[in-house]
Amino acid sequence: MKEMTAAQLKQMMQSGKRVHVIDVREEEEVIFGMIPSAIHIKMGDIPKRLDELDKNETYMIICRSGVRSEHVCRYLEAHGYDVCNIVDGMLGWEGELV
Repeated sequence: MKEMTAAQLKQMMQSGKRVHVIDVREEEEVIFGMIPSAIHIKMGDIPKRLDELDKNETYMIICRSGVRSEHVCRYLEAHGYDVCNIVDGMLGWEGELV
């Protein structure tokens, strides 16, 4: 499984590279802010929303601390998706929130 830190994700986003971020936290967590351009699909909804994802794209998966996102990455990889776990999650994010 590919992994990177939130700081590396921020750097990638600032470089102008197109990045697809999926925030898998619960509603009560994302109300405090999300990474700009991230889409919110809570962990429990991932299986029923697979049709929204493109197997030709890479997705950066983030949660609060990197644990739930690791589980989601394993699930998505098993279903043929290219994913990267943000190992320190939102706890490591020092960028803008929306």
